[in-house]
Amino acid sequence: MASDANATEDRVLAAVEQRRRVVNDAIDDYLPMAEPERLYEASRYLLLAGGKRLRPTVSFLVGEALLDVEPMSESYTDFPTLTGDRIDLLAAGMSIEVIQSFTLIHDDIMDDDDLRRGVPSVHREYDVDTAILAGDTLYSKAFEILTHTGARAENGLRATRKLATTCTHICEGQALDVDFEGRTEVEPEEYLEMVESKTAVLYGAAAAIPPILLDADDETVDALHQYAIEAGSAFQIQDDVLDLTVPSEKLGKQRGSDLVEDKETLITLHARQQGVDVDGLVDAETPEELSDAEVEAAVSVLEEAGSIDYARTTAQDLVAKSKSRLEVLPDNEARGLLADIADYLITRGY
Repeated sequence: MASDANATEDRVLAAVEQRRRVVNDAIDDYLPMAEPERLYEASRYLLLAGGKRLRPTVSFLVGEALLDVEPMSESYTDFPTLTGDRIDLLAAGMSIEVIQSFTLIHDDIMDDDDLRRGVPSVHREYDVDTAILAGDTLYSKAFEILTHTGARAENGLRATRKLATTCTHICEGQALDVDFEGRTEVEPEEYLEMVESKTAVLYGAAAAIPPILLDADDETVDALHQYAIEAGSAFQIQDDVLDLTVPSEKLGKQRGSDLVEDKETLITLHARQQGVDVDGLVDAETPEELSDAEVEAAVSVLEEAGSIDYARTTAQDLVAKSKSRLEVLPDNEARGLLADIADYLITRGY
C-alpha cells in the first residue's frame, strides 16, 4: 500500500514539476513589471517565491486528456480545441494561479501570518496597504489574462463567468470560516460547505475552465468541475488529519496547532457530537507551548471517539467519487495523472 502511494506521489510530482517550469517561465510574459514599481513587485512577490502550481497542472492535464494527446506534446500557448481551433491554454492556467496568489495575500493579512512559502508574507515584506493593493491588482489581472486565450467569444464569456463565480464562492467560504469562530455550534455539513467554497472551488475552476474554452459539452464541464471540487475538499480534510498525525519536523509547523488556535475542523466537529470536550483537549495557549505528550493525549481521545477515522473516511469517499467523474474523458495517460492527483491529495508524504 505504501509503495503504491509512493509511486503515485512520484508520478504526480514529476508531472507537476514539468508544468511548474512552464508556469514559472511565463510569469514575466503574463504579469510583467510595470509602474508603480513597488505595487508590481509586491504583486509578483509570492508568484516568484514558488509554489507547486498544482491548479494550473490540473488545467493542462484536463486539456491533454480531453483532446487525447500525449502529455507535454502540444504547446500550451497554441493548444488544439475539439472544434479545430487553437487557444492559449497557458493563459487559462496562469489566470487560476494568479487568483490563488491573490487569495493567499488576503488570507495572510486576515490571519496576520508572518510567513508564506518560506518567505515573509507580502504584508510583512512590504506593508498592509501595499499588500491589499497587490491582491486587488492580481484579482484584476487574472481576468485580464483570461481574456487573452483566443477562444471563441461565447466560450471566453462562459470561462470568465466561471472564474468570477469562483471568486465569489471563495469570499463566501472565507466569510463562513470567520463566522464559525464566533459560533458555539457548527454542523459537519456546514464545515464541508465552507471547505468547498473556500478551498475546493478554485480547483473546480481549474478543471472546468479548460473544457469550456475547448468546446466540450456541458456534461463534461460539470463532471470535471465536480471531480476537482471533491478532490479539493478531500485535500483540506486530509490537512486537518495531518495536523494531528504528522510529526512537527515533517509538518513544517507545530503538530496540533489547530487545537491551540481553536480551529474548527471536521475532526473536532465530529468529536463534539460524540460528547468530547474539545476545548479542554489542550491547555497550551500558543503552538510553541504545546508539548508532544499533550498532543498525543488529545489524539488518543479523538481516535477513541472515532473522529480522526471519520475525517479520513470522508476524505477517501470524496476521492473515490472524484475519480469516478473522470469517466467522461478518454482513457489516456493524462486522465490517469488526474486520478493520481486526487489520490495524492490525501496520501501525499511529508
